[in-house]
Amino acid sequence: MSLLETKELTKNFGSLRAIDRLNFRLESGETRAVIGPNGAGKTTLINLLAGELSPSKGEIYFEGILISKLSVHRVARLGISRTFQIVNLFPNLTVEENIRAATQVSRPWLRWSRSAQQTTERVLTQVGLRGKSEQRVRELSHGDQRLLEIGIALAQEPKLLLLDEPTAGLSPVETQAMIELIGQLEKMAILIVEHDMNVVLALADKITVLHRGQILAEGLPAEVQANAQVQEVYLRGSQCIQTKRD
Repeated sequence: MSLLETKELTKNFGSLRAIDRLNFRLESGETRAVIGPNGAGKTTLINLLAGELSPSKGEIYFEGILISKLSVHRVARLGISRTFQIVNLFPNLTVEENIRAATQVSRPWLRWSRSAQQTTERVLTQVGLRGKSEQRVRELSHGDQRLLEIGIALAQEPKLLLLDEPTAGLSPVETQAMIELIGQLEKMAILIVEHDMNVVLALADKITVLHRGQILAEGLPAEVQANAQVQEVYLRGSQCIQTKRD
């Protein structure tokens, strides 16, 4: 049984069909990149998987449980957490307070427990923000805010982590730090939507290419590189894709 599976997943916005009868599977421990041109349905897919949108048709299963109609909070408690294209934080709280609040999303009984503090300290160290734990989020650089958003997702101890363009707006140095952080994550599956192909190739076990809400191609990076349809629709004019680094 796959960790995540969609069956004929469809999402309409009026006359626009953003996701079109999508059949998709993700295995435990896998890092999957989802790429595609603007308007392909990538963020809509993440919003559906996270419970922020309800499908027009079709089903979503997580660990064999039907989650298509569950609320965001119920989906999170099952083990799915996410980040956003635009940073979504509490700017007037400290870094530590943001992380601590996140520990309560899937485990509200941890609110003031020692376990919650241990989780908070572990995550702060993991994302490299331990030294800035008392700093207000509004005072952080954009790169540190991106790291904090990853930390908030990790504080929920997810089985599936959904990352929506985690390197957007980052400098080359910050992007490399983000690649290293994501590459070190264990004990979870990761689905990453990303435009930067260097990031995709550094992290992805497999790549899924979306086009008009459907899967255009799927496979190992080298297989996607060689796909003529992908080159025509998405990769023409971009830097030649190289296979994933060891």
